This record gives sequence, structure tokens and C-alpha cells, in this order.
Amino acid sequence: MNVKNLIRSVAINLLRLGLLVFIFGGGWLIYRTLPQTESVTPDQGSTNVQIILHQPAESSFPTLQASIELYPVDVVAVQHEFFAEPRAGKRFDDFFKERMKGRSKVDTELDKQGRGSVLLTPGSWWLRAKLSGDEEIEWRLPLKISGTKQVIELTPQNAYTRSKTF
Repeated sequence: MNVKNLIRSVAINLLRLGLLVFIFGGGWLIYRTLPQTESVTPDQGSTNVQIILHQPAESSFPTLQASIELYPVDVVAVQHEFFAEPRAGKRFDDFFKERMKGRSKVDTELDKQGRGSVLLTPGSWWLRAKLSGDEEIEWRLPLKISGTKQVIELTPQNAYTRSKTF
């Protein structure tokens, strides 16, 4: 009887140990698949990007206040890639998240004078901005972010589209 109790006790302890390994192993597998977040702090080599919007000479916008979207991927290229080949059962939003690889877009606003700033990690970024008034001007610019400070100027010459609003 004593040997039987010893075997039972060892088996119970092995099952307990196996359960702990299974729980921690599962948690580790989930942790490894979580998206990588990039916290942007000045001490990690981020770049202070100043964005300046110049008033078009022939247009009068009541305010130069605009929203700016900065993406770590080329949104248009991702759209072309998605629609070039049929992807059964996959939505564009899911495909776009895959291409972002855990990174996220950065939003900022320009003030009434058309100035704003944002901290970005160095690398390739895409800027999208839209200014509405008598006419609508949109920018889609590839950016190469590097150094500690960088200035981006939005002008009618580097605009993607200009259209009259009715």
C-alpha cells in the first residue's frame, strides 16, 4: 500500500507541474504574438517633426487649421496590393493592419496659423492632409524622418490634388 500511495503522490505532483508549465507556456505564446508597440519619447532617438502649411496665394482659406495623418506605410500602395489580387474572406482593414506590423498611425492638428508638430520615430512615413475651403487641397507625401528635428512644408506645389468645392 505504501508504494501505491507514493506512485499516486508522484503522479499528482507531475500533473500539477505539467499544468503550471502548460499555463505559463500558453501565456508566453500569446505574449509573443502581441503587436509590438513603439513608444515615442525624446530620449529614444525620436524626431520632432514640425509641419508648416503655406497659404496658397490665389486662394483665401478662412483658417489654415487642418488634420494630419501620418502612416508608417504607404496607404495607396497597400490599397493597390489589396485590390490587385482577390483575397477571399479578408477585409481591407485586416490586410492594412497586417501591413502596419503592429505600428499605428499618428494624428496631429495644425493650428489656425497652419503650424503643428509631432514626435515620430525615424524611418519612412507617409503624410496625408486635407485643407477645405473655397477649394479643397490634399497632400499625400512620402517622408524620410531622421535626425532630432525636421521641418515639413505643405505648399500648393507639393499638393496631391486641388479641386473646387461647390
